[in-house]
Amino acid sequence: MAGNIHPTAVVDPAAKIDPTAVIGPFAVVGPDVTIGAGTEIGPYCMVDGVTTIGRDNRFYRYCSIGGMPQDKKYAGEPTRLTIGDRNTVREFVTLNTGTTQDGGETTLGDDNWIMAYVHVAHDCHIGSNTILANSVQLGGHVHVGDWAIIGGLTGVHQFSRVGAHSMTGGNSSLMQDTPPFVLAAGNPCRPVGVNVEGLKRRGFTPAMISALREAYKIIYRRGLSLDAARAELRERQQSIPEAAEHLQTLLDFLDVASRGIIRP
Repeated sequence: MAGNIHPTAVVDPAAKIDPTAVIGPFAVVGPDVTIGAGTEIGPYCMVDGVTTIGRDNRFYRYCSIGGMPQDKKYAGEPTRLTIGDRNTVREFVTLNTGTTQDGGETTLGDDNWIMAYVHVAHDCHIGSNTILANSVQLGGHVHVGDWAIIGGLTGVHQFSRVGAHSMTGGNSSLMQDTPPFVLAAGNPCRPVGVNVEGLKRRGFTPAMISALREAYKIIYRRGLSLDAARAELRERQQSIPEAAEHLQTLLDFLDVASRGIIRP
């Protein structure tokens, strides 16, 4: 090792690498890359594009980080990939930069667990504390909320959104938006209830969970239109102050559900 950069690594002199970062054997780092303190780039990883990586991330071997978008309209524009702190990114993960047809940026927040063979396409935005299990495939422009869990071998259609605190079973196919707090599975993916166990682990009180269960019934069990369900949720929000913030998260999601939401 020369410092923290292995002698077999190929690192462009223009790259900005914190002295405490570690670059492993045979890794390649491009000129427009910034790597923060304590981050480890594993053997045979490729990090290129206009890519900014925060602190204390760990990329296991053979990752491709900051590669150009798999979009035929892409013409070499300097679009970006921005990664936060303390993410674990396992083997053979691909994270692409954005496109000018969207905001020009793909983002990954903090404290995420990205398992082997996951693909995050251009213009995706992943929050924090998520888990993407093995071989999850995100199409372009997908948004994933904080604390969401997506099961292995799941495909998410482009422009779809996965709500905060939701959980999707393995081998699912998400063609529409999955609301926050919902437990879902299947091909096509269907809602099956509220992610109660996950909410308990994150400190949601019984009153909060009860309110979210009732919200689920309003959306899925009452035969209401989405507009009518939103109106009733707003009324409930006023009467349950303890859950008002979480009901607002749900309402904000439903208000922009342009692709529609998954249905039973």
